Amino acid sequence: MADAPSKVVVEADGGSRGNPGPAAYGAVLKDAETGEVIAEDGTAIGRASNNVAEYRGLIAGLLLAAEHAPGAVVEARLDSKLVVEQMSGRWKIKHPDMQVLAREAGDVAPHGTTYTWVPRAENAHADRLANEALDGARDGVTVHGIDAEPADSLIEEVEESPRPSNPPARGWGGEGEATTVIIVRHGVTKHTSAKRFSGGLGGDNPALSEEGREQIRAVGDWLAPLAERVDAIVSSPVRRTRESGDLLSELLGGVAVTDEPGFAEMEFGHWDGLTFAEVAEQHGDEMTSWLGSLDVAPEGGESFRVVQERVLAARDRLLTEHAGRTVVVTSHVTPIKTLVADALQAPLDAVFRMELSPASVSVVTYYADGRASLRLFNALPPVRDAFASSAW
Repeated sequence: MADAPSKVVVEADGGSRGNPGPAAYGAVLKDAETGEVIAEDGTAIGRASNNVAEYRGLIAGLLLAAEHAPGAVVEARLDSKLVVEQMSGRWKIKHPDMQVLAREAGDVAPHGTTYTWVPRAENAHADRLANEALDGARDGVTVHGIDAEPADSLIEEVEESPRPSNPPARGWGGEGEATTVIIVRHGVTKHTSAKRFSGGLGGDNPALSEEGREQIRAVGDWLAPLAERVDAIVSSPVRRTRESGDLLSELLGGVAVTDEPGFAEMEFGHWDGLTFAEVAEQHGDEMTSWLGSLDVAPEGGESFRVVQERVLAARDRLLTEHAGRTVVVTSHVTPIKTLVADALQAPLDAVFRMELSPASVSVVTYYADGRASLRLFNALPPVRDAFASSAW
């Protein structure tokens, strides 16, 4: 191009097949006024996580801008909410690796660079470059004068891309980008087998029994056809759920496990460790009030309303950080029932009319228009063909 543009757009993306696994990024530099492609980069980076690959794509795009449009105003567009919010300064960066990458991107970005989240379908060019690099079809920078890819061909490319996607459920789903949440109840513990109240972080927190570990291994084998699609495992930090999440990670290719306290079990206070009969005998009036109200809590515990508030807040954080992806959540009876009731727009007291088995699987897909679709509830292995289907 004869003259460098005064304003450019960087479109960047990255992906990992395995998370962590073989990873690559794609970056496109465009003239903001004409839409002309100035340069593009698709490069494999070895083994890395999705988030690392996405940051590497941003850095590559900013380097393209520095080289081919020095002095231009830069807008960076990504479909990673995490990178956009962190680079915009609205989210704290806690992970040391992400801190290093964010500083590197900040050093390259010219003053006044803005960061914009876009749906995945609008980031098809960068996504295609990343997948081409992963497939060994390209490596490195190509400089252009015009955009050689018509828009229709880009749509076809993203539809054919091996990167996981979550199409809306036909007929009953919502519209827009879909985030699928596979919710797994933990396996049994000594309290589960003895039918004792077992609360969240404030309780006794027994470990999974060997039976419970075998239950989760069976779930992991069942979910194996989805391994490449799973972006993350988000776990309640309670011992039995974190152990369940770690076991699933081993069986799903080492996908990263992060803690989300909002998905912890209800706190039962001084009922913790007691059976239903023991609570009725020792705290009969308190139990009667608890069973008759969503707002009453055991002494030192939580009410159903309080649990609902923190669970839905955790759900919102998950949907923001993993928008458009597939995520496994390991949690407990009350939070899972709460999520299902909310997805169905049922009143909260619907939790009393659900049964949830240990190591059971429920699936909810959330759409960008705010609607949700319950895909599966309280399912147990070996209904394996459900997860071998491309519909998931």
